[in-house]
Amino acid sequence: MPYESELAVAMQAAEAAAELVLDHYQRFVPIPDAPSNITTETDHAAQELILRSLRHAYPGDSLCAEESTPTLATAPLQGDRLWIVDPIDGTRGFAQKNGEFCIMIGMVDRGLMVVGVVFEPVRWACTFAAKGTGCWRIEGRGAVRTACRVSATNDLAKLRLTQSRSKTARESPVVKRLKPASTIETYSAGLKLAQVATGAADLYVNIYPEFHDWDICAGHILVEEAGGRVTNLQGQPINYGSPGFKQRQGLLASNGALHGASLAMLNAAS
Repeated sequence: MPYESELAVAMQAAEAAAELVLDHYQRFVPIPDAPSNITTETDHAAQELILRSLRHAYPGDSLCAEESTPTLATAPLQGDRLWIVDPIDGTRGFAQKNGEFCIMIGMVDRGLMVVGVVFEPVRWACTFAAKGTGCWRIEGRGAVRTACRVSATNDLAKLRLTQSRSKTARESPVVKRLKPASTIETYSAGLKLAQVATGAADLYVNIYPEFHDWDICAGHILVEEAGGRVTNLQGQPINYGSPGFKQRQGLLASNGALHGASLAMLNAAS
């Protein structure tokens, strides 16, 4: 299987980080009004564990990650093979102790997304994929993996949208234009992408003017390997590894069947 060893290393690193995160989580005192940009010592500890694992297995590979940690500081940031890591995506969910966060590890080889792991510590669930081998999910320790497939919804009137847990998201242009039949809310972009990949949601839209590669990279390949489609809001491919690792043209992840119609509605004149 292509990238079998890379996927195995990523999953082992994610599982080890999940154990660390769970230990911290159980002792963590909730912060009910945690801001959206909160960072904890757990973010840094989990990232350092993950990056050390990746660097040990593939010392020549480049690294990209959200937090400033020692291993990242000494690693190359640009190269053909690039690992992209978010140690806790949805730290607000961690801080509020509502379980809505995940560990994200993705890999890009010469510009091509090839590996993605989205690990949910509280549920002990992992959605993962490698290029050309489909998307899979495990729920529970020792569970057997099951194949993931995007939904078959092809009618926008029946759209299930996954979005952020905030008043701003509920009143956003996305909701006003698409008028979803139902919505799912979570703090984590990784979980939103996993929801599209597993068919729990039909669509995820990110309209932030700027976000980073680590916010979406690991979840991107899950959607595509499950039969869906991911583009920017102009319908163009998402590129990773640009200077600053920034994305400035939004993101639309869908089951594929709703992609074109959703793009047209999102880009229609107000």
